[in-house]
Amino acid sequence: MAGLTHVSASVAAAREAQPVPVSPAASIDQSIEHRMQSARIVGLGAAIIVNRQLVWTRGYGFADKERALPFTSDTIMNIGSISKTVTGAALMRAVQDGKLSLDEDINHYLPFKVANPSFPNEPITLRQLATHTSSITDRGPAYASAYHFGRDSTQTLGAFLHDYFAPDGKHHSPDNFLSTKPGTHRDYSNIGAALAGYLVERAVGEEFNAYTKRIIFAPLKMAHTGWLMSEVDLTNHSNLYMAQGLAVPIQLYGLTTYPDGGLRTSVEELARFFIALLNGGEYQGVRILDQASVDEMLRFQYNPANPPDNVKLSGEGALNSGIFWATKDSLARIGHNGADPGLVTMMLADADKQLGVILFTNTAVQPEDGEVYRAIFDDLWQLGMNLKASGTNAIDRQEK
Repeated sequence: MAGLTHVSASVAAAREAQPVPVSPAASIDQSIEHRMQSARIVGLGAAIIVNRQLVWTRGYGFADKERALPFTSDTIMNIGSISKTVTGAALMRAVQDGKLSLDEDINHYLPFKVANPSFPNEPITLRQLATHTSSITDRGPAYASAYHFGRDSTQTLGAFLHDYFAPDGKHHSPDNFLSTKPGTHRDYSNIGAALAGYLVERAVGEEFNAYTKRIIFAPLKMAHTGWLMSEVDLTNHSNLYMAQGLAVPIQLYGLTTYPDGGLRTSVEELARFFIALLNGGEYQGVRILDQASVDEMLRFQYNPANPPDNVKLSGEGALNSGIFWATKDSLARIGHNGADPGLVTMMLADADKQLGVILFTNTAVQPEDGEVYRAIFDDLWQLGMNLKASGTNAIDRQEK
């Protein structure tokens, strides 16, 4: 995550059939395998969505190199900040059901007060949290304490946030906020996203992980998806690696602030959620959000009349934000990326929502090799464009 380095009947029918060779995919394997080898990436999973249908999946390399267990499109791993898009969908479901308002002072819902000490009377809203303009910032040492290597966190989400925001909390500090008025400046905040998850939890009267399972994962048949290590099958969970000359495995870890980056899923299952959002909230006849809620989640939230003071809204380098829904490449792509110890992930679509690519890698490479992720993603994007042009509607699945 940035704080540390920062879903049709035809598809269902295709799943019952044998995989159909798709000619535009013929050359990608060699390219990806070469890039993985050069940067020492151990394992990789990818999915391509065309016209809101899953048309291609692959796994490459290993989920567990030491035991030669292959990485497949069903391999589970934690996905970093792509998790925030699920938090955004849960937030919008609570808004849709009348449990929350995007523009209410968040203190209306909380058992402790959250206020920027430089602007103590200025309300902070859910919309600001979801667009990273709340003035809440991630203070490094405090945020690092949310990571628990080898286990799930024993501290609750609410307890961590109390410690960060309440005057008697052990991590309370004026430095948990910027010296900018809420709503005026963009600063990517993981803790702000975790707070949004907690606000959902408070409003719906259900723990966030249970709520998202009930309203998102179960309806979409994401049976192997969960937030905690205790919620998933660890025998199908990828190891994570740091490429330091050799690819060195690191312990799996739990995250106290899990709504900001702790989701564990596969490219196969995440594709269902991504398609639902690209398809107005519906996947294969199952609706997780109404059209209006999805429209609000995906629309650009920064107002040209009053943008954040550090954001360019047009031209080269422009960016904007939905509700935990980001823009990339000067507004040409929408979705989210993720990074955390031992992983880099991407989930992006074109602005017309006709082409989408998901990429999981279980290895964090050295800075000088960092461009390899974008190069692999670009290979997948070009394949997606070729598949779209070919008019394919069959799933091409093959594990490498």
